[in-house]
Amino acid sequence: MLSIILPVLNEEASLPDVLVRLQYLRQQGHEIIVVDGGSRDNSLMLAQQAADIVIVSQPGRAVQMNSGAELATGDILLFLHADTALPEAVERILSEIESDVFWGRFDVRLSGKRLIFRVIEAMMNLRSRITSVATGDQAIFVKTSLFKKIGGFPEIALMEDIAISKQLRKIVKPVCVRNRVVTSSRRWEESGVIKTVLLMWKLRLYYFFGMSPQKISRMYR
Repeated sequence: MLSIILPVLNEEASLPDVLVRLQYLRQQGHEIIVVDGGSRDNSLMLAQQAADIVIVSQPGRAVQMNSGAELATGDILLFLHADTALPEAVERILSEIESDVFWGRFDVRLSGKRLIFRVIEAMMNLRSRITSVATGDQAIFVKTSLFKKIGGFPEIALMEDIAISKQLRKIVKPVCVRNRVVTSSRRWEESGVIKTVLLMWKLRLYYFFGMSPQKISRMYR
């Protein structure tokens, strides 16, 4: 069984769509867990109408995802952003992985239609395959037993996806599923494509050279 965990904060614009798309999985016996980080909009109310478990935790994706994982009953955890759509037959895709211990992510496609987004997503997927590091936009999944073994996400202000990837890849290489999730390109469109790409590279370099996630988070916000 899958436990799909969504950390949300003021996501009323995108949350209804993602929850509607997940209802077929609920009908098959999988569970949807929404962890709200203190939204000031209607996210909490919307989640209560369409999820199996809805809780409120301290803000921060790592904290929220760990809180959801503590309540999960599935043997596979799938961490999903509220602006990301899973591929069709995701349950079949994951059930066909021939290993008792695994983690991984999907290839990603950005929602924007411009050619530059095809280049960005191709580089994201290639970099992930080469480095065995997944990003949250790629819908990270992990066997519950393995997640518990490493103690969950490091509860840092940012880069928790990179941090957990580095822990997990020491145990087993990730499963890089070529089926694609579709994630919103709004942050690139709102802030500018080149500006956003350069910012992401800069933040990753700062993290690589040891800058604290708290400082990096302030720069990102």
